Amino acid sequence: KLAIRPDNSGEKKDYRQVALGLLARREHAARELIIKLVGRGMPESEAEGLVNELARRGLQSETRFVEEFVRSRIRRGAGPVKICVELRERGVESALIKAGLTGSGTNWAANAAEARERKFGATVPGEFANRARQARFLQNRGFTAEQIRKAMNFDFEDA
Repeated sequence: KLAIRPDNSGEKKDYRQVALGLLARREHAARELIIKLVGRGMPESEAEGLVNELARRGLQSETRFVEEFVRSRIRRGAGPVKICVELRERGVESALIKAGLTGSGTNWAANAAEARERKFGATVPGEFANRARQARFLQNRGFTAEQIRKAMNFDFEDA
């Protein structure tokens, strides 16, 4: 879901400065940065080389990107499933995704309960239709069935 904006200005660009400008605003995954540079007119092979150079120098880091991305999504109330999917879309390796989710130290069931409470209030409904609606809401946010079950029953241990 990365938007590519073609650059039709016709002027020669210093793509290294473009990449550094993008990284100055926020962390980017390598694949994401390559796509943005290609969208600005840089040949893909050169973009890959530039991003590899920036990574070697520590200016672009997949690990930093994953850590910041996970923190950002947790603040927004997203669950681990959704975060994992979004990171895969950005070309991040599974091992880094797992490390980022594990390293966050997040109690996912508590986060699910918090998201449910913000949306629907403190009381968990007794009737099936409303419980199902709230569970679907949490599922769409990216929480697992186990996390949803614990959040709906206020049982947060081992989540």
